[in-house]
This record gives sequence, C-alpha cells and structure tokens, in this order.
Amino acid sequence: MSNGKIYVVGIGPGKKENMTFRAYEAMENSDIIVGYKTYVDLVKEYYPGKEMKSSAMTKEVDRCTEVLELARQGKTVSLISSGDAGVYGMAGIMLEIADEDMEVEVIPGITATNAAAAIAGAPIMHDYATISLSDLLTDWELIKKRLELAAQGDFVVSIYNPKSRGRVTQIEEAREIMMKYKPKSTPVAIVRNAGREDERYVLTTLDEMLNHEIDMLTIVLIGNSNTFVKNGKIITPRGYEGKYDY
Repeated sequence: MSNGKIYVVGIGPGKKENMTFRAYEAMENSDIIVGYKTYVDLVKEYYPGKEMKSSAMTKEVDRCTEVLELARQGKTVSLISSGDAGVYGMAGIMLEIADEDMEVEVIPGITATNAAAAIAGAPIMHDYATISLSDLLTDWELIKKRLELAAQGDFVVSIYNPKSRGRVTQIEEAREIMMKYKPKSTPVAIVRNAGREDERYVLTTLDEMLNHEIDMLTIVLIGNSNTFVKNGKIITPRGYEGKYDY
C-alpha cells in the first residue's frame, strides 16, 4: 500500500476565525485528525463526521507513532497543535520519527504569543524572546540562564507554561531574575485563554504581576525598558518616534 500524507497543523488559539486557510483546508482534506484531547475538542465542531483520535498530555511520542502508522496505511492525517506546531508543538517530534519516504507538511499557525500580544496591544513590536518555564523536558538551571540573558539583553519576554498545580515557584524565580535588570514599573500583560472562550487579560507591572491569576492557560508578556501603556494598551516602540514627527 502506498504511503499517505501527514499534515502537522498549527490550529492557532482554537477558534475558526483564528485559523489560517491552509490549516483549515489541511484538516478538511484529511481522513483523520489526531491530537491532544483539548485541541481536538476545539476543532471537532468544524468537522462533523470526521474521524478524530485524541490522547492525554505527555503522550506526544505515542501520538506521532500512531499518526505515522495511519499514514503508512495510506491515510491522510492531520496531527494538530495549538498555536504554531513548530513552537513547543508537534512538528519537531513528527519530523524526527517520520520515515524518509513519508510526506510531512508543516502548516503554520498563530502562536500564543501573537494572540496574546494582539489582545494586549503591541508589546512585541521590537525584539522579543519566548521562554517556557516547564522543566519537564528542559533543566531548570538552563531555563534560568535563558531568563537571565533575555532580561540582561533588554528583550521583551513572552513566558509560556508559567505555573501549574505542581510547579508554583518558577514564575516567582523568573520575576526575581527579570527585576535584576528591569524596573519594577515595567509593563506586564497577563493573558489567559487568548483567542478562546473565557478570554481575559490584565495589564499590570513587574512589581505587581504575582498578585494576579497565572496558570498553564496564561501567557505572561514582560516589556523592555522602552515599553509603555497608552489608552489601556501596551506598546513597545520600534523607534520611529526618534526619526519621524507624528
């Protein structure tokens, strides 16, 4: 039997209006959609009658193995991730384990940082770093080093996976590292469920950020030395004001 095809699809935040045309069409043209249960639940209403397979968190390798076997049987399969599949998603694993003759196409999506930034205003108009605080696959000492260097370099920092039930001190340590190089008044956006139901956000400061709800559904955007708030929106200027009159 000839091989099928694998799409590794970034579905964006989850709502249809935040999906790319390519992402929607890839899933439409697939025989089966496979993903983490939460992500499958986000898209299943748009594909009634489509075969879906879901599994729990930490089963990423098992999902990729299952997708590969389905494709070997001649199926066209969409393996989905929230945001962009190449940003803390499934693209890397799938490409690592795929057969040499298996066609794998990665479909980009709107990242959690992009979605959160648009809600908060324009906080990532200049150089920024995305750093996950999850130490499940990355040593915490290395994560702290990355936080240190990003703060020292005056990057805007987008923090993924900031806090979970079993991991509560990392966001406190991250804030301490940021405060070594950034003023206490640095604007911070805390965005929860960006682009999904129950979306909400709060604008605060580095000094006050831990007084607000932060969990695994949250993106924390920490500004740089030039970031400011205007009309309830965070702005990180690119530098136009120094060259043009407006």
